[in-house]
Amino acid sequence: MNISQVAEKTGLTSKAIRFYEEKGLITPPSRSLNGYRQYNPKNVEELTLLRQARLVGFTLEECKELLALFHNADRRSADVKARTLEKISDIDRHISELTQMRGKLVELVALCPGDDGAECPIMDSFTGCCHQVDESHQ
Repeated sequence: MNISQVAEKTGLTSKAIRFYEEKGLITPPSRSLNGYRQYNPKNVEELTLLRQARLVGFTLEECKELLALFHNADRRSADVKARTLEKISDIDRHISELTQMRGKLVELVALCPGDDGAECPIMDSFTGCCHQVDESHQ
């Protein structure tokens, strides 16, 4: 299979496929006499794994670990599950951090008059300025 066919099968761009190859994440495809890459079904599986893992938030380094497990005939599903549970924990932590960020922004927006004046509690907060909002004027 050529790179265009693999791109169609995996949903990846040719550029992404070459990137994963350059990073050493996939088994190097063979080369035809004219130098074109020739991909096999194993390459397609690797690239599909990469695409699916990236879609659910795995980093390149984590994908490398998943690919090592994929290639390991003695792998245990418990190891794959453990890595997936770690990713879920990472995502949960990130969601918590994002929720806190959002809460802070909502607070700041509520304090800001949003008028033509220069006084802005949002900027004051971002710069660490000590201006206090006179809440009696809200």
